[in-house]
This record gives sequence, structure tokens and C-alpha cells, in this order.
Amino acid sequence: MTNTEIVAAIHTVLTEQMAHAHVDGFGLKARLNEDLYLDSVLILQIFLNLELEYGLSVPEEAIAKQDIETVADLAALYAPKLTAIATPAFALTGGTADEGVHGEAYYDIKVHCFVSCVCDGLKRQGLDQRPFYFGVWDAKFSVSDRFQLLYHTQETSQEFFRQWFQRLYGVTVREWYDPDKTKIENLAVLLDLVRSRAQTGSVMVMLDMFQLPERENKFNQNPFPHYLMLQETADPETWFVHDPDYRWEGEIAREKVIHAIMQPTVGGGYVFDHAQANAPAAEDLKAYFEACFLEDNNPLVDAVREIVSAHIEATDGIALSDLAAAVRELPVITIRKYAYEHGFAFFWRALKLPAGEFETWCEEIEALVQSLKTLHYACMKLSQSGDRTFAPSVFERLAEADRLEVNLKVKLAEIFALWCERNIPEPVEVRILKRVAR
Repeated sequence: MTNTEIVAAIHTVLTEQMAHAHVDGFGLKARLNEDLYLDSVLILQIFLNLELEYGLSVPEEAIAKQDIETVADLAALYAPKLTAIATPAFALTGGTADEGVHGEAYYDIKVHCFVSCVCDGLKRQGLDQRPFYFGVWDAKFSVSDRFQLLYHTQETSQEFFRQWFQRLYGVTVREWYDPDKTKIENLAVLLDLVRSRAQTGSVMVMLDMFQLPERENKFNQNPFPHYLMLQETADPETWFVHDPDYRWEGEIAREKVIHAIMQPTVGGGYVFDHAQANAPAAEDLKAYFEACFLEDNNPLVDAVREIVSAHIEATDGIALSDLAAAVRELPVITIRKYAYEHGFAFFWRALKLPAGEFETWCEEIEALVQSLKTLHYACMKLSQSGDRTFAPSVFERLAEADRLEVNLKVKLAEIFALWCERNIPEPVEVRILKRVAR
């Protein structure tokens, strides 16, 4: 197919197969996310329909990376004599090539909105927030009774992170939102907290990001529960919104923010003062790592395997065609795996291990993330085609993701043990002398 024919095929897929509502601005220069409102899952859907309807396919590396901005970029993936896209080294540490993980500059991972919000204050106090990400790579999610993967439900709690943050850094994180009160009553509490916020204080609230269309939404979830922080501005009709997880801040009309907060699908909020923060004790960091670390299993891979099996076996009447919807939120949970980089970086710096070897492990983290992305695509392909001969490919990708994550955990356990040897004093046996009776 010529480039013109490929572009026409993309347009047909969007309008006919996907019935996408935002194609008015379609053209070679149209941006997939900002102009056409295509999130990562919808882009996978385009890949899948082009393969199933037109026989067009691209290397798995392209599907996993999705390093494309415009319609022209997407069409170029299908150009004749296409070669596999090289996956670059995953150097999240930032800084110069010489300093690497041991330099002061590093890429700040944002993969969990609650954790990102509380850690934002640590950076302002000059503290290293990376150890707090130990709890993110296997952070809890849910599987519904209909075998659907859910990153957030009404029962989702941040209590584990809240209590450990207080223990590690000495910051009191108070939950101001009361689920037993009405939305109006909770809003009144929020308005007062924003009004009286101290200079070093933070007011965190959960809202539905889907209701803020002016904000970039890579996942296009509806609803999209998300924590961010609020401040007043000189204009009483405008709030300053600080969203550490998406690395965005700016002013938004107060009423728009309140509308997103008042949605019935969201509810939550916390207040804290980062001026209280102090560096954690080594013993507390050890206890936190041990509380987070699941050495013997990988919950996400296990859950997806259970979900896929249930849909293949038609458990409780579930159809194979429902599988794509059941794993739609997999990308939201997949990005949490980038938290491994913070875990490796913390121990690597503390132990002064070779920077080059650290970058090798970063590439393994990237490989895990990309394997989960290709797994997602394989699930969608199995679901939409209904062809059960694609099932072995899904299970092969599950096994590969499992293998990669096990390797990461084995290495983490090794360097954690070494860190403990150097930082945790050996327990001293105290002999108790008893008074001799006379």
C-alpha cells in the first residue's frame, strides 16, 4: 500500500471500525493525543484493526513503544521496507553520561498519583523520595467478580502508603475527606482547607480527570480518579492546580475543578505539611522494603493470567469478546513497574555500585514494561478476532513478563541484602544478670 492508502485506511478504521467521535481534525499533521483524543489503548486498537482488516502489521517494538505523535508518524510505521525500531537504553537517571545514577540530576518517575503528591514535598525539603516507591511496583489493584482488571474501585485505600509515609518521614498525613458526609459537606471542608493552606502545606483532593478535557489524558479513562493538589490564586474564580504525577501545574477555572471533584465516582483527600519531613531511619527503610516486597509472586501477571483463562473458558458465562474490555486498564497499572528504577537507583547510589551495570538493569525494567504492552495487544487481538489459536501467544507473553519481573526481584533482593549488611547494625545480645540469693 502507498502512504496515501495507509492514511486512508487509518481514517476508515477510526470512522467505521472504531466509530471514533473526534476525527474532524484528521490529517497528516493531526496529533494523536491532543487533536484526535486517542489514548494508548485506542492507538493499540488502530494497530489491531489495521492488522485484522488490511493485513498491515508492524514490529512488536513499535506496538510496545508507541513512539508516535502524529498521523504521519503512524502511517510511516507501515512504510515499505520497514525495519524493526531499535529500543534505546532506558537511562532514566538524567544528568550527564559520566555521572549517571550517581549524579545529582535524575529523571523523576511519576507512576502513582498519591505517592507522587506526598513525595513532592520531600523534594522541596531536599530529601530523597525514591525509597518510598518501593511500594509502587506491586501496589494493589482489583479484579472484579466479572474478571475485569481495575486500578481503582470505591474500596481502594491509600492507608498503607499514608501510614508508612508518616513512619518514614515524620509527616502527618491527615485524611480530611469523610465518606460518611455528603459531597456538599466535604466540599465545604475542602474550600476551607484551600483558603487556610499554609505556605508549606499541601491540600490533596481526588477528582475525575475525565471531566477536565483541557488536561492531557493519556489513558482516556472514564471515569479517571486521580489525586492532585490545589491552591488559591489572586483571582477568586481560579485555582492553581499542581499535579506532580503528570508533571503539570497551572491555573484552571475554580468551577471546572469543583465539577470534577463533585462527580459521584470519586471521593478522597488529604492534607499535610512538608516542613515536618525528615530523613528516614535505616531500620524503618528496611521494614518498609520488607513490607512491600513480594519476592515469590508477581500479582499483575498472575491476575492477567487468571482473567485471560476465565475468558477463554467462558467462566460464569463470560465471553472471549469481553477480554479486551477486561484488560483495558492494564496500561495504567503497567507504568507502575517503572518504580523499580527508583528502587534500583536508591540502593545503587547508597552502595556506590557501577553506573554501567545500573543502566543494564534499567533496560531490563524497560523490557518488562514493553512486554506488558505487547501482552495487552495480544489480549486485544485474541478478543477481537475470537480466534483461539492466538491464545498460546498470550500465555507466552505472560510467561515472558513473569520471567523478566522475577529476574528484577532476584537482583533487588540481592542488593537489598547487601545494603542491610552495611547499614543495619547487628543485634546485640544483652545478657541479663540475675541477683544471686543469699
